[in-house]
Amino acid sequence: MTPSEIIRLALEEDIAGGDHTSLSTIPDKATGSARLLIKQQGVLAGMIYAREVFRQVDPALEFDEKMADGTVVKPGDVPFIIRGAARSILQGERLSLNILQRLSGIATSTAQLVKLVAPFGTRLLDTRKTTPLLREMEKYAVRMGGGRNHRMGLYDMIMIKDNHVDFAGGISSAIDRVNNYLREKELDLKIEIEVRNFEELEAVMEHGGVDRIMLDNFSPVDLAAAVNRINGKYETEASGGINARNIEAYAATGVDFISSGAITHQIMSLDMSLKATFSLQG
Repeated sequence: MTPSEIIRLALEEDIAGGDHTSLSTIPDKATGSARLLIKQQGVLAGMIYAREVFRQVDPALEFDEKMADGTVVKPGDVPFIIRGAARSILQGERLSLNILQRLSGIATSTAQLVKLVAPFGTRLLDTRKTTPLLREMEKYAVRMGGGRNHRMGLYDMIMIKDNHVDFAGGISSAIDRVNNYLREKELDLKIEIEVRNFEELEAVMEHGGVDRIMLDNFSPVDLAAAVNRINGKYETEASGGINARNIEAYAATGVDFISSGAITHQIMSLDMSLKATFSLQG
């Protein structure tokens, strides 16, 4: 489902049989404008989707963009002004704000962690811990915050996790099955495997057949030892319990990637509002 389809359904959910409050209180010819007012410092994300909201509500509305996604904003900034029919502006107000606030919150959270790991050359990744049907939008916000997208779904990368290993009968069996499957299906996908301890790491190192090793819930000390053991033979990724308080210690180990589910599912929306000025003369 594309973002435009999601917005269409979201508008149907919100408006359904009609915005009866606006229809009953605002003359049909009333026009005006509204400006998006930033109330909290952060990174802006979601402008392309807000524009689509107002386009679908009323193509005649004028969306005057002042700032682009990825811009660092501060209180008092006005990223866009929307002009046109008063009823149409009010119909798109809440949905556009919901999207902008959430996506800007994700971009801001991402940017904070990216800044912490940047001196070490470590790259920050998101995960599949996203809101159902909103993954493309939320991963877009991660990119606007300077992060990188991990796989988009189950279809574009092999990720062998603990349950796959257990059901497959062990690490060697799981890796062999994956490589056989990719050859049979003629698929060109990267293979990543999760390890939970040094014993599993040694099993992967001895067997091979992967592109990246995810070191799950390793302490910074153990992670440094594991990265040293891998010694550049495979890409390395750290995950599990990593946050703003300890991410620098993890990045300092020399790990290639750090993945964080928190940047998409444990975030605070950025504070902003849509301030309107309407004219009843039309």
